[in-house]
Amino acid sequence: MIVKAIECQSILTKSGIAAVDYAINPYVGCGHACAYCYAGFMKRFTGHKEEWGAFVDVKVNAAEVLARQLRRVRPGNVTFGTVTDAYQPVEEQYRVTRACLEVLADHDFPVSILTKSALVRRDLDLIRRFRDVEVAFTITTLDDAIRQRFEPGASPIPARLDALRAFAGAGVRTWAFCGPLLPCLSDDDAQIDALFGELQRAGVGYVLVDSLNLCGAARGRIARVLEAHYPHLVADYRVLARNREPYHDALLARTRAIAARHGLAWRGAS
Repeated sequence: MIVKAIECQSILTKSGIAAVDYAINPYVGCGHACAYCYAGFMKRFTGHKEEWGAFVDVKVNAAEVLARQLRRVRPGNVTFGTVTDAYQPVEEQYRVTRACLEVLADHDFPVSILTKSALVRRDLDLIRRFRDVEVAFTITTLDDAIRQRFEPGASPIPARLDALRAFAGAGVRTWAFCGPLLPCLSDDDAQIDALFGELQRAGVGYVLVDSLNLCGAARGRIARVLEAHYPHLVADYRVLARNREPYHDALLARTRAIAARHGLAWRGAS
């Protein structure tokens, strides 16, 4: 992993995501190295030649820049980690995300955090200071062997579930992003039923479901994982890559019905 300290000119950026006003990405790149990561397109703006997932640039002055920006922007909701994970492994040392949260705690901005890292539990004391805050975890499978192959740098699934329970138990709103559910690996009814059961017991407010999108550089990374560990699925994934829409619509319908059986609020990605 190549880690480099950089200085940013801006850290609070207007978001193009529906219902999200601002995004904060404390890092460039991500050490979780998820095979299906859609954010690999960011590499072309970095000057890095390394594989996406093999480098992280640390915005060491992020909190200072954020304090300046907050003095002149209109209030709005802030999401941490739209093209990186704010709690990836380097956060344990650099604490850039925590520093940004400390700045935001003095302002009345709603905050949302989506992560694959149990490290966020470190900041429970700070997060509880916010009047309007939510913490979410991406969980695409209960099988940690699958997690290790597709999300090698992310926290184990049991640690994420424990963290969800901790935040829900502390009165912090939580939800889970079940996306992408992996075709033929974590997307049959029994697997989804087990996953939603665990999430319901963990106290999540709702689940957001998405299917796998085999586009861009992620397609090659996923192909390498399949060839190494699931060669019998390579042909099926090629078919899916040609036309995702029927599979996506059917998956959303199935997951919505399963969520209802668990009394879970459900949302589907468009």
